[in-house]
Amino acid sequence: MNQQEIASLKRKSVLGATSYFARTILLQGIGFISAVVLSAYFSPEDFGIYGIVITIIGILIFFSDIGLASTLIQKKDQPTLTEYRSVFTVQFMLSVLILLVCVGVAVSGLLAQKTGIVGNYILLALAVSFPLATLKTIPSIMLERELLLSKLVVPQIVEQIGFHVILIWLAISGWGAYAYVPAVLVRSLVGVVTLYFIQRWQIGFSLNWGKLRSLLDFGLKFQLNDFLARIKDQLFFLVLGYILPLKENGYVQWSKNWSMYPYNLTVNNVMSVTFPAFSRLQGHKEQLQTAVEKSLYFITLAIFPILCGMTLFIRPLIELFPVYSKWEPALPSFIFFTLSIAWSAVSSPLTTTLMAIGKINYTLKLMIIWTVLTWVLSPLLLIQLGFNGIALAAFIISFSSILSIRYTKQFITLRVWEQVWCQLFAALGMALVGLLGSHLWSQSIWWLLFGIGLTAITYGMLLMLLGKTVLFSQVRSLIAVRPEKTAISE
Repeated sequence: MNQQEIASLKRKSVLGATSYFARTILLQGIGFISAVVLSAYFSPEDFGIYGIVITIIGILIFFSDIGLASTLIQKKDQPTLTEYRSVFTVQFMLSVLILLVCVGVAVSGLLAQKTGIVGNYILLALAVSFPLATLKTIPSIMLERELLLSKLVVPQIVEQIGFHVILIWLAISGWGAYAYVPAVLVRSLVGVVTLYFIQRWQIGFSLNWGKLRSLLDFGLKFQLNDFLARIKDQLFFLVLGYILPLKENGYVQWSKNWSMYPYNLTVNNVMSVTFPAFSRLQGHKEQLQTAVEKSLYFITLAIFPILCGMTLFIRPLIELFPVYSKWEPALPSFIFFTLSIAWSAVSSPLTTTLMAIGKINYTLKLMIIWTVLTWVLSPLLLIQLGFNGIALAAFIISFSSILSIRYTKQFITLRVWEQVWCQLFAALGMALVGLLGSHLWSQSIWWLLFGIGLTAITYGMLLMLLGKTVLFSQVRSLIAVRPEKTAISE
């Protein structure tokens, strides 16, 4: 890869990250409005029902992919049409099998014993989305390999707008958890149609075992990593859903879902771009180091103050709006889940880097550690502290993410502390100001808005005081991408 190609890759990566960020701002805004409405109109039991079904689907998603899609993205050479069709064929067959499994689960009545008949309807709606999602796999891979992510975000936006508009409308109309059924079906259909308008391919079926075997070496390891992640998350929360009363499970699901908003806004956006981009930089360690460090810097720049603000102002917000008082027992869970995301902001770019350069064995080690800790520590704290112990366990386990720094440094020279210390201390200063005025923020909505503004200004001022030069340098490096685009086009 020559300098011109690297410059083009940088431009596409920045454009892709910008597109994903803009998309997420829009979708998180819609999702936030949806969550606010659903928190008012849905009961904790409704959240618990959907959480159980989503957890089952999360486990089944593992069997819809054996790592082949990620292998095609990570692959150095351009995939052939035979490889695309072979991957599509395998995934389509797996998706049909999952649909049949979901029908079997619904007919057996096992799910309905916990969730009622509404759980079956939600499960079947999500099951139908599997074959439809397979139709999007190859077009999505093609766009990701070319880093044309600004096009890839369009169907995602259309999907989520359709989903949340229908969900909110039916929730207000009193459908309860049944509102998820038509919302899920519409989301699946509009996503496929929109993506095929943007990126078409010569769809067809093929099973070239020679091509598949060459892809499975990385793919199976990638999928094993995903399998452990699902044991750690989806399977654990599925078991938890059956152990806990539906109301307490609803508290856990509500807390975890809200805590994930900052992660989805920042980390997920960057990770959607960095995996294909880092894969293209496998043979260029200096450029890869720079790219990873920039990812760490900008992710923590955005996520640390958001996490801090959420933990500071969740209680005053609930106290000011009595309609949300039913969620007060879940506040400790909300705070611990939210704080645990801080370490994820550092470990996620690093584990993505390890996978992008083919060192997936190290991500497997991390996932084994996190899975064992989750299944050992969480039940112990659940017994001692009740459902809030689950979130406390997640917070404690998050500190083991320091191992991701150690593993990544074995292959790339990284300056992790230099990328995050300014943001960390600025967020701590912001937290101190928020805590000192905590008795004021619940006095009125104006005091709450003042507190949010004051802490945000505190973060900005401390950031400028501690790391003004670095901040301006990082921003200038992104702005400098535009001239590179002009130079290439000329």
